[in-house]
Formats: sequence, C-alpha cells, structure tokens
Amino acid sequence: MNPVRISDALLAVAFDSKRDLSEALDQFYAPDYTHRSDGKTLDRAEFAEMVTQARTQIVSGTVTVLDELRDGSRYAERHVFEITLADGSTAKREIAIFGSYAEDGRFHHLSEIGFDLPA
Repeated sequence: MNPVRISDALLAVAFDSKRDLSEALDQFYAPDYTHRSDGKTLDRAEFAEMVTQARTQIVSGTVTVLDELRDGSRYAERHVFEITLADGSTAKREIAIFGSYAEDGRFHHLSEIGFDLPA
C-alpha cells in the first residue's frame, strides 16, 4: 500500500460527513493508531469519538499543504485548514504534524501542534 497523506485523511475523515466514518478511519489509520494533540494522547477509539464530534459541527473545510516529508516510516507535514461551522463561524489554523506509518502505509501515530491564523 502507498503511504497515506494527512490532507487526504482530513478531507475524508473530518470534512466529508457523507462518507462512512469507520470506512474512512480504516483507510487512513492503523488499528493501533494513537493521536497526540494539546498534550493529550488519544487511542483510535478516542480519536474516532473526537472526529465524530467535530463532524457534527463542521459544514465545510479546506486543507492547503505547505510542506510534506516522508522518510521511511517517518512522516512530517505542515498545513493550513479553514473550516466553516454549523453556527456560521469560521476558523483558520496552521498545523504541524510529526508521526509514523504502520507497515501497511496507514498512520500509526501522529503528534500535532498548531496555532490560529486571522480568518
């Protein structure tokens, strides 16, 4: 399997509410996936719960990749995402992600850090 990209994962998992979430998670994230953000590490079930909650609030979104690097099983990427929420508000954030791939090319672990940008 070719290694996945976080931009494709975000589009499928967070922004495409019509797509089955379990199917999207299986495509991009290994069964033992862990996600670290804001000092807290989530297992795959907790990550799925977080994404499920986000999907109820996000109406639309875009991802612009700024930098992306793969080196063996290591992955790093920096992107800007812009979202529109159900209440009409918008958000724009720059995110840096560092992580690793599982042997099958799906994400095994990702750690992210980011900051808000002017909308």
